[in-house]
Amino acid sequence: MQEVEYESSGVPLEGYELTRRDHRQQKRLESIDRPTARQVAEERARERADPEIARRKYEAFKQAWELMQRFKKPDHEIMRWRVRLYCGHITETRRHREVATPTTHGPYSMVCPECGKDRSLIVAYEPIGLVAEPPPLPPDATAPPPPQPKKPTRAQLERRVAALEEENERLRSQGAVGTHDL
Repeated sequence: MQEVEYESSGVPLEGYELTRRDHRQQKRLESIDRPTARQVAEERARERADPEIARRKYEAFKQAWELMQRFKKPDHEIMRWRVRLYCGHITETRRHREVATPTTHGPYSMVCPECGKDRSLIVAYEPIGLVAEPPPLPPDATAPPPPQPKKPTRAQLERRVAALEEENERLRSQGAVGTHDL
């Protein structure tokens, strides 16, 4: 599993002040929610009118839920995050351990467990730690491969080429003198 450098933003969370960007993003979220809520209400009305639609939808949901449960990640692959929501409350959320921030790859808003505000934007965050420690490697397991070295910069490569050219020239000059000895 790859190593991730977890990021923090807006720390300390208790003192975080909302920015213009936070207000814009929250407003955008809320503007998306209005038509979505209308569509959900219309869909629920159709389900009440036709119980067969509701039954088929429930079966599809049940199958999807069972499928998701089969692929559920173990606790040692889940990172806990302390987050501040747009509503001002501080709570905890979880993401896969390979995600460097809780706002990438997944929801960047959530229902606040304290005030119930639906779709409250995550405005600040800090990593807490994994839900559980990874299991120890068995004694016969091979160690994970060492991390790949970073690619050298152009300047480093140019210095290396210059050093090799100097060495090559030095060896050529020595070779011209020592070839008669063979």
